Amino acid sequence: MRTFLIFMSLLFICIAGLPYATVTAEAAPASGKTYQIGTDTTFAPFEFQDVNGKFVGIDMELMEEIAKDQNFKFEIKSLGFNAAVQALESHQVDGVIAGMSITEERKQKFDFSDPYFDSGVIMAVREDNNDVTKYEDLKGKKVAVKTGTEGYTFAESVASKYGFTIVPFDDSAQMYDDVKTGNSVACFDDYPVLAYGVNQKNGLKTVTDKEKGASYGFAVSKGMNKELLEKFNAGLTNLRASGEYQKILDKYLGKNAASPANQSRWGLIQDSLPSLLKGLGNTLLYTIVSLFFAFILGLIFGFMKVGRNKWLRGIATVFVDLFRGIPLIVLAFFIYFGIPQAFGFTMPLFLAAILTLSLNAGAYVTEIIRGGIQSIDRGQMEAARSLGLPYRKAMFKIIIPQAIRVMIPAFINQLVITLKDTSILSVIGLVELTQSGKIVIARTFASFDIWLVVAVMYLVVITILTKISSRLEGKVRHG
Repeated sequence: MRTFLIFMSLLFICIAGLPYATVTAEAAPASGKTYQIGTDTTFAPFEFQDVNGKFVGIDMELMEEIAKDQNFKFEIKSLGFNAAVQALESHQVDGVIAGMSITEERKQKFDFSDPYFDSGVIMAVREDNNDVTKYEDLKGKKVAVKTGTEGYTFAESVASKYGFTIVPFDDSAQMYDDVKTGNSVACFDDYPVLAYGVNQKNGLKTVTDKEKGASYGFAVSKGMNKELLEKFNAGLTNLRASGEYQKILDKYLGKNAASPANQSRWGLIQDSLPSLLKGLGNTLLYTIVSLFFAFILGLIFGFMKVGRNKWLRGIATVFVDLFRGIPLIVLAFFIYFGIPQAFGFTMPLFLAAILTLSLNAGAYVTEIIRGGIQSIDRGQMEAARSLGLPYRKAMFKIIIPQAIRVMIPAFINQLVITLKDTSILSVIGLVELTQSGKIVIARTFASFDIWLVVAVMYLVVITILTKISSRLEGKVRHG
């Protein structure tokens, strides 16, 4: 227990300064509280990041103007739609603004503001597809939808009638790519989102009239943050009266809404590099910090597994089986959403990310250390003991130095695995390299170019780390 408390203290100290993607309204707070607002930053034109990394879109500008009008302060948490909704359910955020449709089912869990946009669902196909023009043409085919959206709900309601199969995705860009590659023949999405994407040359075209749908609303947890909800409604009313609301809509959906500039492939990559490099920096930072704590955990439980106390061996075995047996994505959801909801507290994203990676990698490091120590011939320990060396001294002077040479290749492999595992944590909103790529694609729709750059960045970094580690391994083996 004492070791655990020391570990947690070190964890808080070391990660207190880790970066986190937020944007803050400039208005001075009236109550001193800063509201945490969850959103989906891959849902243009309602929320996305511009080339400078700034959060923009209809929802973002509405939130900023309402905060100025009502004199409160907020921070945006970029989580993705599903994660944002789960964060609101577990009270990790105070509110969610993410093009969220007001439905009867959601009203059971959340309180909604007055509607701020009347949406609806429309179908789109690849721009060169002239075979699918109506729902009847979807029979026996696959249709892409985004989970948690009104488009998904509509697709579910008519799938059996028109005989098509639903293929779910977590963000709009992935859904569009699935249609462009021909895996799905069509997609359903909110009409302003598809209209904006078509205007930005996303490779699709709309082929049906808009289906009547639900309105968008700002959401808070049921029975909570009543003051924030009242401020949002009051600010929205004022913006409509002043004409500012219509100006924001026209900026993104009007006739003069900005179209994409004619940009070369290299120009696109140059503009995207700052965001991607920042994401790479976060990837390396989270990898290094989590491996530091994973190594501490591995040492503790590794020695417990090779020790002579059967109770300690049992505890170490449970630790390894538990955190190797739970998929990383499930562990991330449990730590970031499940635990705070169960115990009623808010967990910072960086803490959840470090805990997830450290516990997962720590279980593997434990086995690396156990395997390295047990690979050394038992006769060496017996010989040392026969010469009068105590067990502990024999372990640290004779066994461990030899075991380290055996462990190094496995440690290098774990370093690479943990670095790549950071990409999985994008599901809880961690803005690392993979998530940075998703955010850029949501703005540019240039999937091939951006994913190619992201893949090359991972390849270069992992190759460099592997070469450095291999040289270190050679020095240790022959030094």
